[in-house]
Amino acid sequence: MNRRSFLQAAPLAGLSRGFAVAAEARKQIKITGIETDLLRLPPAPFTGDAIHDFGAASGGVVLRILTDAGITGWGYTNFQAIAGAPKVVQTILEQEIKAILIGQDPAFPKRIRADLWRALEYQGMQGLTQFALSVVDIAIWDILGKSAGLPVYKMLGACRDRMPAYAMCGWYRENDKDHSQYKRTINETLEQGYRAFKVKVGRYGLDDDVERIEVGRKTAGKDIKIMVDANQVFTRPEAIRRGRVYQQLGCFWFEEPLPPYDLDGFAEIARELDMRVATGENLYNKTAFMQLLERKGVDVVQPDNRRAGGPSEWMEIGALSDGFGLELASHGGGPVNMNILCAIPNAIYMETGGKQNMVKGEVLAPEAPGMSSEVAKDYIAKYRVS
Repeated sequence: MNRRSFLQAAPLAGLSRGFAVAAEARKQIKITGIETDLLRLPPAPFTGDAIHDFGAASGGVVLRILTDAGITGWGYTNFQAIAGAPKVVQTILEQEIKAILIGQDPAFPKRIRADLWRALEYQGMQGLTQFALSVVDIAIWDILGKSAGLPVYKMLGACRDRMPAYAMCGWYRENDKDHSQYKRTINETLEQGYRAFKVKVGRYGLDDDVERIEVGRKTAGKDIKIMVDANQVFTRPEAIRRGRVYQQLGCFWFEEPLPPYDLDGFAEIARELDMRVATGENLYNKTAFMQLLERKGVDVVQPDNRRAGGPSEWMEIGALSDGFGLELASHGGGPVNMNILCAIPNAIYMETGGKQNMVKGEVLAPEAPGMSSEVAKDYIAKYRVS
């Protein structure tokens, strides 16, 4: 072949290869089934907040969505305080959701979400139903990321590749009147690279709250941010009374002072206090968040992976909060949260704890394709309920 013939043929060969790649990409992936594992975890050392005691046996549900492309999407949802809840979620997945998923193309997560809403609305779209929908959406996005060979945050439209993180280390603990366990945990947190941490308040009187915050400040130093979390325990007047003290002590935000349904109460507290009011972990889907935002009842929006609806719904919650000029932080941590937060421009923090892949107080985004939501097989084998 002479030079002219080669130059004429080369573009045609490239086009042919391009058409083949495009045709392969257009092939639909079909969901062929699901698998679930019910896990029961052993008791752990006691930790508490204003209204909850944790440490008894807990559990969760592992979800695997299977496809005809050999790609498996993983999701996991867990419970710390309700022993029977994982079995209910597993039942919803196996007996109600499975039939709707089979045959669907995971490239249409919002269509799947709409189909599931229509099918399940009779039993209500909050509570454990939403736990099940959320873990399905996580697994579907895991399939999409693996199919594209990308971490999901890059598929969602990345705006960063790392996220500031704070440690949930200020729990109530047994036999800790001298705060030795509390101070040790703070020091371990700082050694791991965190530049912010959260303290539980509200279990006892205001004097106890002040002592906990001051011990935290003295231990950590003035440059470390401290958040406080009341876990729904207060009335409106008491939340305002204590909130004024928290802000004088320099706390960065005041989290969940009221039950989640008291939207007007959150608006009242937000008007009365100068510090940030944070909430959202117990809200189910963007409609509930929109009602809170319209009342101007929050400064830092806090979706929870188990309740907020999965990445599809998270992105819409993030856009709504950004439109209202608000900040966003996750309730909970881990790679799934990171994949979502790194695609939300107004996100400011991920909640987490323990050792992380961290640089200067920021956790680095996962780079594995998908959601990085797989659960280790030996962990499943160890804790699976037969």
